[in-house]
Amino acid sequence: MNLRYKIEIATFRHPLVKVEDFTIESGKITFLFGESGIGKTLLAQTIFGLVSPRNLRIIINGQTYFQYLQSQRLKILQQNGFYVFQEPSTHLNPLMTLEEQLNEGSLATSEDDRDILESLWAAPFETHIRPLLRIYPKPFRPSGGEKQRLLLAMALKKMDALPKEAEGLFILDEPTGSLDNYFRNLFLKELFKRFREKRPAILFITHDYSIISEIEKSHGDLKSFINLHELRRINDHQVKAFPFKSVDYLSWLKRQKPFESGSKKKRQVVLRIKGGFSVFGKTFVFYKAGGRRSVNLLVEREHITYLKAPSGLGKTTLAKIISGLQKAEKITFELAGISFDQETAPNVWRQKVWGKKLSMVFQHADEALNLNATVRQIFKGLPLAAEFTEEHLMTVLEEIFDQSLTESFLNKKVAFLSGGQKQRLNLLRALLLHPDLIILDEPLNGLDFMSIQRVLKLIAGKMVSGSGILLISHNEEIFDKIIPDEYIYYLKTANNQA
Repeated sequence: MNLRYKIEIATFRHPLVKVEDFTIESGKITFLFGESGIGKTLLAQTIFGLVSPRNLRIIINGQTYFQYLQSQRLKILQQNGFYVFQEPSTHLNPLMTLEEQLNEGSLATSEDDRDILESLWAAPFETHIRPLLRIYPKPFRPSGGEKQRLLLAMALKKMDALPKEAEGLFILDEPTGSLDNYFRNLFLKELFKRFREKRPAILFITHDYSIISEIEKSHGDLKSFINLHELRRINDHQVKAFPFKSVDYLSWLKRQKPFESGSKKKRQVVLRIKGGFSVFGKTFVFYKAGGRRSVNLLVEREHITYLKAPSGLGKTTLAKIISGLQKAEKITFELAGISFDQETAPNVWRQKVWGKKLSMVFQHADEALNLNATVRQIFKGLPLAAEFTEEHLMTVLEEIFDQSLTESFLNKKVAFLSGGQKQRLNLLRALLLHPDLIILDEPLNGLDFMSIQRVLKLIAGKMVSGSGILLISHNEEIFDKIIPDEYIYYLKTANNQA
């Protein structure tokens, strides 16, 4: 029997999200795309019974949330299902080892987890995985990708224990957000293998449209069991899950070609990192594809340099070091004619770099934006040209939002915007400046498909205007198509040079 929901969620003062018909088909996998902050996670947690009925006013299928939480069907779905949280740290107990948590509660009765762990790590159990299981989780240990794989292992164990024909619900909220494509595909292989055997209802929430390509390439036999939907906003609070056609993404991807600068001028380097860098007691170096020797990292004017590495290895840390937001133990680099090393005083960035030589788009927009400011106010402090008027601001905002905006939007507090809206503002703030170097850390984070296309167009335009761009992203399928191989670098630890 399909799971169908009509849901209204509000605080005791303001409505939050409303959906008239949200359906999760039994025996199928529903992939739910959509911009960050639109309500996907809140709806999913409400359905699985994870929201406190005392904090919000919730009506679900005509019942109060108190009534829904007592329903027998929900208890069966919870008993036979599992919820993978978007942020693994919210699920892991820092007072228990990872091994203890992997065998806690209902997971203790399921089969041995060694095979599951080896399939997700693609590494020997005794030398690589067992030492990890003895760790008590902390904010930076293990890495985000390792924590996420532990949660995925729990979900797979629970799926193994699911009785045949039993009704269960597995909700996976951004389950591969911290994984590169290699480890993502390992998980998809294990997930789909179990789905073929048990056919549970699965809701897979993700921003990763490239999963569509992996399904087409490696799991085509499941296409009739897979629903693709994109959650979109109808008005301020009401949303609807619209069918999403795989051909729309695949045909668009096929049309993408490498970015071209259009410039015939001699190449000009705006960033050169010499040799590598050291931080947190580890040394990191840069490689080109197939290269056996480390190289300097170069970013050239009117070109994009794409830096790749597994999640948690140090890409964002490097971006913050270049930006003067974090201190390295050892580094030497040149940025737009200024030399830097680990001894450079912080006021050099403040006086000569920020907003002039460099701007940065943070991975998480909340790190860059004042949540208490209005949309208008977050642009006021930027060193923009005097002729940049509010009319110009409205024009560029409408370009990136692809809609007519009103005065009320400019006066809206950033805290009340969706994650995707915040990310677009975060990106626009950096692109409105004209620095020598722009660092883009996951610029497509939290965007829906249409927003991805608009943002890529803006990035290409900024490159042509003269800035050099350093890109960090897990959207490998997209950026591999539009960035030439000669501008792709790989970040590795110094003792991992294979």
